[in-house]
Amino acid sequence: MELVADANVLFSLLIATKQSKTADLFFSDELTLYAPELIVKECIEHRSEICEKSGLDAKDVDILLTLFSAKINILSFYEFDNYIPMAKNICPDPDDVEYFAVALKMKCPLWSNDKRLKLQDKIKVLSTFELISLFDFGSGRSS
Repeated sequence: MELVADANVLFSLLIATKQSKTADLFFSDELTLYAPELIVKECIEHRSEICEKSGLDAKDVDILLTLFSAKINILSFYEFDNYIPMAKNICPDPDDVEYFAVALKMKCPLWSNDKRLKLQDKIKVLSTFELISLFDFGSGRSS
């Protein structure tokens, strides 16, 4: 399944490094993940908050960010910029327009725990809980 990963998903993984079901889902071979290059910038901007909440130092956060970023197909702005006008029209949060633009380009759902993003009907938005249920990671098998 192809998904666009929102920054809050990456923040959750960085902050709660022991959430094994979320990590299992993130690193599953069944998922192909995409994100705008903005995702890396957002993680770097929030590094001190991530360190504080996770108990990790900046070096460890950077190592994890590198590991997690390797799983995501990062798209440069020019690869999806022609979808920005449409994304601006449908995205409920101006901060998430680039994620919507990537979802439009890739024609796939968005993985986000931001409930506001579901206040539109053009891009399917799936939460971590919904994806874990969909793939049935709790029982060790996918459906």
